[in-house]
Amino acid sequence: MTYDLLVRGGRVVLEDGVRHADVAVRGERVAALYPPRAAPPAACVVDAAGMFVLPGLIDSHVHFRTPGLTHKEEWATGSRAAAAGGVTTVIDMPNTQPPLFTPQDAYDRHELIKGSSLVDYRFHAGVDPEHVDAVAEFTPKEATSVKVFLTGHHTAPHVLSDPALLDRLFKLAAERQLRLLFHAEDDAVFRLLDQWQGPPAAPLDYERHRPRTGAIVAVARLVELVHRHGTPAHVLHVSTAEEADLLTAAAAAGLPVTFEVTGHHLTFTDDDTRALGPRIRLSPAIRGRKDQDRLWRAVAGGEAATVGSDHAPHEAGDKLLSAADAPPGLPGVQELLPALFTGLRRRHPADSDERLLAIVQRVLAREPARLFGLSGRKGRIAPGLDADLVLFDASAPWFMEPQLVQSKCGWSAYEGRSFTGRVVATIRRGQVVYSDRTGAPVFGPADGMWLAPAEPAVGQPTAQDPEGR
Repeated sequence: MTYDLLVRGGRVVLEDGVRHADVAVRGERVAALYPPRAAPPAACVVDAAGMFVLPGLIDSHVHFRTPGLTHKEEWATGSRAAAAGGVTTVIDMPNTQPPLFTPQDAYDRHELIKGSSLVDYRFHAGVDPEHVDAVAEFTPKEATSVKVFLTGHHTAPHVLSDPALLDRLFKLAAERQLRLLFHAEDDAVFRLLDQWQGPPAAPLDYERHRPRTGAIVAVARLVELVHRHGTPAHVLHVSTAEEADLLTAAAAAGLPVTFEVTGHHLTFTDDDTRALGPRIRLSPAIRGRKDQDRLWRAVAGGEAATVGSDHAPHEAGDKLLSAADAPPGLPGVQELLPALFTGLRRRHPADSDERLLAIVQRVLAREPARLFGLSGRKGRIAPGLDADLVLFDASAPWFMEPQLVQSKCGWSAYEGRSFTGRVVATIRRGQVVYSDRTGAPVFGPADGMWLAPAEPAVGQPTAQDPEGR
């Protein structure tokens, strides 16, 4: 029996632990896991000695800017950044120009993307505040999730602030089995503050104009709506300790609520704003050390379901505009894995790499796959699932330098930061789409596909494959 690909000599991060194994691939799927050096021949062998083999990561929160904002990012460049960060699947946000408000918008976006993406992809639908009922037109093919902005900013002008319409949306989503995703900050709170104190005069004033109050009020409203309708809700980029507490309590009470933390909120605090200014202006805003500590506890302790990049690149010049005009958002899909792993190592120095990578596997692979209908083919290393694999050198130290940036925007807020843990290769459906063993990255074919949700595993291993019994 000959395989197409064999990833040999690594420590494989599985759902039930880490073990030395060789991963055999036939076609686009994992065919079998073998004890070291026990696999039959393969047409191509990838040496993973000294490295961990992770499942391909899923970044369920990216803004790749197609269509209409491709001067900031394109799928070719965004997917290069993803692959360089060990991400093999992304789920793109709807706030483009035009936004993704209808099923046809999803097909149109796919037509623009196909042939240029190194990674596989899905879309989150958007909601038009003028036509909320349009979300009922989506089938699982186009989207199983709907992103809702409860406040807006430069690239997110479509805000759903009417309580009656929000209630209507919850009802429709429950009927159509759509998961609602929220930018959960209350627009009325921010408008009231703006009327009182005017626009921010300097970057350090931004958090005072977009304070934790808006997030806490919005999350409390959402918990009540979930309780009323039973609609699954996933709160994005949670930034405060109070939000994490409320959402954890709601989940413990049996409500179908989950939440995401971003790599940015785990990495930066308001102290960094003094040095980096508008480069790390985010929405929600960067918070303080106590909030960051609470978010790390949520990630390590299993309260946070996912960690996302909220990859939202802007041209460098845009970030140098006045405090009122500089758009929030920064690139981060390439930096997501090293930022998360480095932070876990620094906060849990007594824990083994195996234990820390189990957390990475949960929040960046298994849980995103489960929440967004991809568990039938993504999120784990197992026979029958897609051969999405990441070769990760957990002990490699490195610095983020400008020449390493793959995003079209050409800059990173992480420049000059030291990381531990480096992606050596990324394999997507059995093809090496990124490799860098010598400091000269090589990218593979741009044939990433629009994934169907809830697709059952196919290509199960035959009886003689040792791990398929």
